[in-house]
Amino acid sequence: MLNDLRLRLAIDLGTSNTVVGVHGKGIIVNEPTLIARRVKKLGKPGEIIAYGTKAKQMLGKEPRQMEVVQLLSQGAIADFDATVEYFKHILNLVNELPSRIPRFLKPEAVIGVPTGITEVEKRAVSSVALKAGIGRVYLVEEPMAVAVGSGLIVDQPAGNLIIDLGGGVTELAVVSLGGIVLNRCLKVAGKQMDDTLVNFLRVKYGVLVGLATAERIKIELGSVLSQNGSSSKKMEIKGRNLENGLPKLIIVEKEEVREALSPVIQKIILALNELLEETPPELTADIARRGIVLSGGGSQLEGLEELIERETKMPVWKTKNSITSVADGGLSLLDKRKELNDLKLSLAK
Repeated sequence: MLNDLRLRLAIDLGTSNTVVGVHGKGIIVNEPTLIARRVKKLGKPGEIIAYGTKAKQMLGKEPRQMEVVQLLSQGAIADFDATVEYFKHILNLVNELPSRIPRFLKPEAVIGVPTGITEVEKRAVSSVALKAGIGRVYLVEEPMAVAVGSGLIVDQPAGNLIIDLGGGVTELAVVSLGGIVLNRCLKVAGKQMDDTLVNFLRVKYGVLVGLATAERIKIELGSVLSQNGSSSKKMEIKGRNLENGLPKLIIVEKEEVREALSPVIQKIILALNELLEETPPELTADIARRGIVLSGGGSQLEGLEELIERETKMPVWKTKNSITSVADGGLSLLDKRKELNDLKLSLAK
């Protein structure tokens, strides 16, 4: 009965984007994990001007007295106070949802965290949520949330392999019997791809572009396999000429973007092969039968499924809602009190 009087949230606090679901209503927030604020003066935090999408629109265009802050770095909180304010912003959005029942209790939340962050960093996530006004916090490792959100049976003696390619980290995990058997947490993901493209254009063309432009190139031209008929796609890019500081227009082709991203993708493939080599034979057989599950924003890269299938000789399938799969899993766990206890998730009191 008490659960009917409180909001129940599932939060995927990602390096690039934050996705929030509300129990009974589905996904209601999907915004960049960014704020725009005035520059700090005399040690005092600056006034926050914008959150999420509005803050991202200011990225690279802000005046000297303003800064756009990335709240997380490689899956861990980089600015505690700003993240608290961001959580308060999320709760304000959620509280605007219509409800027939007045809520007397603070909300509870299942929050996805990377497997590679430390216990101190996990406690920071809990502390941020509690300070922002959430009453009870469950922390769940993101690969487990993806598995639950994808409809996999995680509490049985059967192996599942999850690849969650996010903005700050790439998670590789073998899941069985309600826990993670083996995992890799790589600090190689969407943000590094953007940085790689910025460096590539600077070296090859002598042109400097911002991260927002690099991300747009990745989304429109990014691929991991050379495919007939699609490699001729091109894109006009405007940047700053490093020789004279003047604007310069260049044409970027799909094939050269693929070559630029190749080293990043190969690091992920190498880690995947190493993980499979360490996986017990019984679980490997399960994975070969069930297939590798691909999730996260980076899973949208053209040809990634085919490349992993070719390298591992195993079937690969992408989650239905790869951007929201962690939050979807959190919402499913809110309906499964027994699983919450069996998974022994961290409970912040």
